[in-house]
Amino acid sequence: MPQQPPVRSTSTRPARPDASMSLLTNVMDHSLDDGYAEAAARKKAEGGGGMPKTLRAKLGLAAGLVLAALVVTVGAAQARVAAPVVAKEREELIDRIEGETSAADKLETSVDELRDEVGARQREALNKSGAGDRADLVGILSGAVEVHGPGVKLVVNDAKDVGTGGDGQPRGTSGFSDTGRVRDRDMQRVVNGLWESGAEAISINGQRLTALSAIRAAGDAILVDNRPLVPPYTVLAVGGGERLSSTFQDSADGLYLHALQENYGIRTAISVAKDLRLPAAPSVIVRTAQPITEKGTS
Repeated sequence: MPQQPPVRSTSTRPARPDASMSLLTNVMDHSLDDGYAEAAARKKAEGGGGMPKTLRAKLGLAAGLVLAALVVTVGAAQARVAAPVVAKEREELIDRIEGETSAADKLETSVDELRDEVGARQREALNKSGAGDRADLVGILSGAVEVHGPGVKLVVNDAKDVGTGGDGQPRGTSGFSDTGRVRDRDMQRVVNGLWESGAEAISINGQRLTALSAIRAAGDAILVDNRPLVPPYTVLAVGGGERLSSTFQDSADGLYLHALQENYGIRTAISVAKDLRLPAAPSVIVRTAQPITEKGTS
């Protein structure tokens, strides 16, 4: 029987753990591109690398370093000198702002006290000018006294998507327009409609309206007696309750407000309140006419 050739046991070299990552291995083993390595070796052989060899090159390098150090030193010195001045100016500005704020607060307190005093004297003058019922009526109609009673609360607000609508143009000056922003002329119609529907006293965002009140616009802001208001606009009207609400909603101005809501998304909400309180208008001067007698004309 022929013998089988003996099987030699050869020791095989174990595979590297990163054998399957040839790209990463190549990058790690040859971190520098061969072309860069060859260029660096050639430059080193030609003596082009390292520090400058000639005296002129060394002087140029030294001058550049000195100039850079000088710029850094001068900048640091200027910053150090200017820092106390800037800090002092900042402190002075803070003190000035605090002082002006305190003065403004004192003036505002003084204005409130004077308004209360003016209101008290107006009420006293009204009580002296005639009977109690007549004086109260004059004070209510003029806006010189605080009033309360049943009425209507109307909230008017810009549309949610106030910047778009229609053809995208700014709101026009006639008829309806393409934006959902409440304008001064809208509030004018609302207030006039409430007066016509039987309101005895009206306020907008706490600002009491009188016969001399003006609703105007400054840019996108609505001004009531030159005081800017921000939406939502809360209109309180004393007088009538349910009757005032139904009369206003059926009026031309109520239908105008409803059309704004339907066509331009202006948000409105009206409700009846049992007791509304409206503040007195500030600095109202009440004048009453006196009959001319023969003695006065002589």
